[in-house]
Amino acid sequence: MIVVTGAAGFIPSVLVSKLNKLGFEDLLLVDDFTSENKRENYVGKSFKQLVNRIEFIAEIDNVSGVDFVFHLGARTDTTEFDVKIFNELNLNYSKTIWTWCSKNKIPLVYASSAATYGGGEHGYDDNHEIISELKPLNPYGDSKNDFDKWAIAQSIQPPFWAGLKFFNVYGPNEYHKSRMASVVFHAFNQITDTGTMNLFKSHNPNYKDGEQLRDFVYVKDVVEVCCFLMNNKAENGLYNLGTGKARSFVDLVKATFNALEVETSIGFIPTPIDIRDKYQYFTEANMQKLIDNGYSKPFTSLEDGVDDYVRNYLLTKNYC
Repeated sequence: MIVVTGAAGFIPSVLVSKLNKLGFEDLLLVDDFTSENKRENYVGKSFKQLVNRIEFIAEIDNVSGVDFVFHLGARTDTTEFDVKIFNELNLNYSKTIWTWCSKNKIPLVYASSAATYGGGEHGYDDNHEIISELKPLNPYGDSKNDFDKWAIAQSIQPPFWAGLKFFNVYGPNEYHKSRMASVVFHAFNQITDTGTMNLFKSHNPNYKDGEQLRDFVYVKDVVEVCCFLMNNKAENGLYNLGTGKARSFVDLVKATFNALEVETSIGFIPTPIDIRDKYQYFTEANMQKLIDNGYSKPFTSLEDGVDDYVRNYLLTKNYC
């Protein structure tokens, strides 16, 4: 049996779809399943049981027959500043799962984040030696980095573990994410409503408006990596999960206009005050560790990923 936490959410629900396609149906899905706007992310998929996230962690020592755990559930709101929420849902919850996996010799893949890199002062290398020096820009990033540091320091570990530092993931099944959805999702809605798209102005003299750079990675590539790590022996540790190539927000939005076959019209608005001093102007994953550990599939280009997302999901309101 495979456990997937956060299973009603964006990345985990696409992973469940991929696992079903690979023939895995003995799945235990963990999340808060009371949100109606997430229901379509898991309805119709094959699984053994849905378990509330609080009940799962309370009864975890009684759970048996588990072969692998994908712990992808977390509070991911980068605009939330209540540290207690992140300590409970991200840090302590993850420690409990790690300890249980270690005790029962269950392999574990968990979600870290590129938010751990902060402003990028120390680069974007998934090198364990720099983890203690990283300075995330918000409590969400702190919670992810705090767990990474804790995990690396543990002498008792799962037989295999990998912490995936997700960069800017976009793709199907993020309909519920509201403000935290990808720029592609917001661009699609703005363009279809108004014919134009407003991007954040740059408040950094080193970057022109819209030329802020991020490593955008398609969710289908993310779950390919998850399945690779489940099926192949790799070195324990942290792994970047981006494409290794930074692209601008202008590039991203132009790809969205092209997928919609609409003439490009981009405007610029001030970055909201509440995130302005915590804004990342550049991210780019160093993917060499994953490649050195045997991952050889090419990552989907920005243009191809956006085109697939827009044409096959957003326009048709389909789920993956």
